[in-house]
Amino acid sequence: MSPRAPFHMMPIPPKQKASIQGQTLEYIIAGKGSPTLVLINGAGGPIEGWYKVMEPLSALGTVFAYNRPGIGGSGKPVVPQTGEVIVESLRALLLHAHLSPPYLLVGHSLGGLAVNLFARTFPEEVSGVVLLDATAPEDVSVMARHQGGFQRFAQRTLDAIFGKDEFGETEHVSHTVDLFQHAGPFPDIPLVVVTGGRPAMAWATPAQALAARAEHQRGLAALSPQGKQIIASQSGHFPQLTEPEVVVDAVRLVSARRPLS
Repeated sequence: MSPRAPFHMMPIPPKQKASIQGQTLEYIIAGKGSPTLVLINGAGGPIEGWYKVMEPLSALGTVFAYNRPGIGGSGKPVVPQTGEVIVESLRALLLHAHLSPPYLLVGHSLGGLAVNLFARTFPEEVSGVVLLDATAPEDVSVMARHQGGFQRFAQRTLDAIFGKDEFGETEHVSHTVDLFQHAGPFPDIPLVVVTGGRPAMAWATPAQALAARAEHQRGLAALSPQGKQIIASQSGHFPQLTEPEVVVDAVRLVSARRPLS
């Protein structure tokens, strides 16, 4: 194989704001045409976290990214950020931005839960999915059960410094996971799961938890008959930063296999 050309990183496009369901949300749009690629951050992740993939993705179609409540220029959450609230506000924001479905959803980390729920709840609006080291519903209880002493200490320290937001999405993850029991099945659509080959904080995570998460990643890829898992061997939890070319290739693969509208 010939070596990849270096990525050219474009500045983040100008940010826009919209009032959606009483909540100020900040978003950007880059590129044009179909498909519409919707980038959904992990917990606490800002729009800027996509800067390494923004230019190559915008060559594939229209790219949309946004800051969920409490991040960047978006207002603090005014209601509990449960899965259904996140999905509904995202749909409303996309329509405000004049971006019609179907969407190719790209979800990182906890954003993967929102993508998973979106695809199950509104399958007719989703043409394909890419999950980046994404949280699986099964991860939530397993990781809580196996959380080590260092991780509990670190969380308590962060809570003491920054405080807890009772409306924040991390406070309502269990409720979001419960929604999957009543959601429909994952649709038969193109799906690529990109898993970091170097798990974050592996040194502080029990082996059973690492094994369970690896199994859950394989399970995510099995959600669709068209599912595929790719291991980003040089990446931990942020393949879009450490191996952006792998992420772009995954999106390109799903985009090429999207059903005709």
